[in-house]
Amino acid sequence: MDDEVDPHAGAELTRQGHRVGADTVAGLLRQEGFRLQANAKTLEGSQHADRDAQFRYLNEQARDHRDAGQPVISVDTKKKELVGDFHNHGRSWRPTGDPVPVRVHDFADPQLVKAIPYGIYDLAANTGWVHAGTDHDTAAFAVESIRRWWHDQGRTDYPHASRLLITADAGGSNGYRTRAWKLHLARLAAETKLVITACHLPPGTSKWNKTEHRLFSHITMNWRGRPLTSHEVILESIAATTTRTGLRAKAELDTHTYPTGLGVGDAEMAALPLTRHTFHGEWNYTLHPQPTPAVPAARNGRPPTPRWSPALLSDPELTGLAPHQLQHLIRTLAPAGDTRRGRPPRLTFADQVLATVLHLRVNLAAEPLAVLFNSSRTAMHRTLLKTRKPLEAQGITISPAITPPTALTALRARVATQSSSPNTKIKAAG
Repeated sequence: MDDEVDPHAGAELTRQGHRVGADTVAGLLRQEGFRLQANAKTLEGSQHADRDAQFRYLNEQARDHRDAGQPVISVDTKKKELVGDFHNHGRSWRPTGDPVPVRVHDFADPQLVKAIPYGIYDLAANTGWVHAGTDHDTAAFAVESIRRWWHDQGRTDYPHASRLLITADAGGSNGYRTRAWKLHLARLAAETKLVITACHLPPGTSKWNKTEHRLFSHITMNWRGRPLTSHEVILESIAATTTRTGLRAKAELDTHTYPTGLGVGDAEMAALPLTRHTFHGEWNYTLHPQPTPAVPAARNGRPPTPRWSPALLSDPELTGLAPHQLQHLIRTLAPAGDTRRGRPPRLTFADQVLATVLHLRVNLAAEPLAVLFNSSRTAMHRTLLKTRKPLEAQGITISPAITPPTALTALRARVATQSSSPNTKIKAAG
C-alpha cells in the first residue's frame, strides 16, 4: 500500500494531544516532500587507495588490445537461478485476471537443479555468451566457459588473434586470489596458443563489471515475471535478449560436474607460465602459451628427478642478474638491511636478498621459497616484507620475467619432492 505509515507516528501525535489517523499523517508527509522509498545501494564501503589507478590501467590494457584487433572480454557469474515454477520478480503482459501461477514458497525442486549462468561479454562486438552450468561455480567452470566461448565464437570473430584480455571481479570463482583460476587459464593459454592477460576490478567495485550492466541486466529484464520452468526456457530467454544498441546473446547448457575443494600446490603454482605486471601484479598478470616441458621417462618407467643444487637459485636465468650484478645488489642493500643485532637470522642476508629477487622476478611465493631455502613460511614472509623496504628506499626495481625461465622446472621438482615429506609438508591453497 503506497500510503502505508508507521503506526507509531500517529500514536505519538495522539499522545501529544493531536488526534490524527494514518491517512492524515501520510498526507502531511507528502506535503513536506516525503515519499515511500526503498533503500538505495550506493555505499561501497572503504575504497582501495589505488582503485582509480587500477581502473585507468585496466582501460589502458583494453585500449591496447582493441587497437591491435585483439579480443577483450568481461566475465562474471550471475546469481544462481531456481529452475521450476517459482516466482520471478517483475511483471509480464498477460490477460487480465490470468497471472501465471507459481509456488508459494521458493524451495528448490530436488528433481530440477539450479542454473548457474556464467556470462562473457565481448566489449568490441557487443555480443554476449552465457554458459549455464548445473553443478558448482568453480574456477574450472569459469575457464571452461571462456574455452567454449572461444571455440564457438571468439576464434571466428578474431581469426588472427594472438592475445586475449579478460577483465574480471576481484573475488568469486575468477578472483585474483584463486589459484585454480590461474592454473586453468594457463592450460587454456597452452591449448589456444593465446597470450592471456587478466586484469581484475579493484575490490568492492563489482557493480562496475561490464558483464553485469551490459549483458545480465538486459537478460533479467527479458525474463522478468516469467517463471524459469526449465533449462530450455532459460537458454531461449537468453538467446532472445536484444537491445537497441545491437546486443546479441547466445547460451549453452553445461551439465558436467565441477568438484569443489580441489587445491593447487606450491609446485604447480611455481611452474605456471605466469608473469605479474609491474603495477599491482596481484591484480594484473599474463599467462603465456608455454606448455609444461615433458620429462622423459627413465628405463624403470619413472621420470628422472631434475638435478638440484642450491647454486641453481642464483642462476641468471632466474634472477635476471649476472653474478657480479647480484653481488653488487647484496652489497648495496646490506647497510640498510643487515643490522647484526640480536639473534643471528636463520638465512644469511645474501639469501634473504636472493629470495626476494626470486619472489619479484619469477613470482615464487613464500611457501615454495621456504622449502627451497630450508626456512619456515612465517620467516620467509617476514624476510620478503623486510627486504623489499630497502629495495624501495634505494629505488631499485626487479622487473618480472617476460617468459617463465626453464630453470623453474628444477625448482618445481625440488618443492614437490620436499613437500611430500611429512616434516616439510606445505599446505595447498585452493
